[in-house]
Amino acid sequence: MEGGSSGSDGGGGGMGKTATWMKLHSPMYDRATRHPFILGISDGSVDLSAFKRWLAQDYIFVREFVPFLASILLKACKHSDDESDMEVLLGGMAALSDELAWFRKEASKWDVNLAGVIPQKANMDYCSFLQSLMLPEVDYAVVITAFWAIETVYQESFSLCLHSSSKTPEELMETCQRWGNTSFGHYCRSLQKIADRCLEKAPSDIIKRAEEAFIRVLEHEINFWNMSFAE
Repeated sequence: MEGGSSGSDGGGGGMGKTATWMKLHSPMYDRATRHPFILGISDGSVDLSAFKRWLAQDYIFVREFVPFLASILLKACKHSDDESDMEVLLGGMAALSDELAWFRKEASKWDVNLAGVIPQKANMDYCSFLQSLMLPEVDYAVVITAFWAIETVYQESFSLCLHSSSKTPEELMETCQRWGNTSFGHYCRSLQKIADRCLEKAPSDIIKRAEEAFIRVLEHEINFWNMSFAE
């Protein structure tokens, strides 16, 4: 999630499908990108136990995210009509190795035992959703839309914590910069352009499934934040 992505035209001159859906489903999108957990980080009121809970659960999720992205790469090899898709996706895959190392470093800093973490229901449900998208019969346009949505929700959420008016605790700034930075925003816009290009050429049934995947991502993101925010 990143400031300005909702206004992207998807690279086609006029509003692309993704921007249309962000506008159409704006109440749910706002709940995903401006959740009390994120707002609590931004205004400095977040309970650090909630942050530690998010850190541990998100590490599990990112580990499941690796095969999900690998499956998208395979679909891009077979079905993409633009070889530059592979370059964008490979950049994302390379970043995941660094991301997992970062989670382990942060867990050590916060004294979180990752080996002993039990995935909570919201996390397991989200991972099951990713696994359903990995099936061979799921269209490339659907999975790239879901992938864009997942990355964009994080970028836009954590970018809120980097605004000049935010009161983000110093010890959480590195986390916010990891996903809220401008470079990750550019990456998300690249994914958005890929999704919009694929959707522009897709038949109506695939477009419907892609929109449903977008909505499901928002639902899972909200539930994941809720899980982290829970007492």
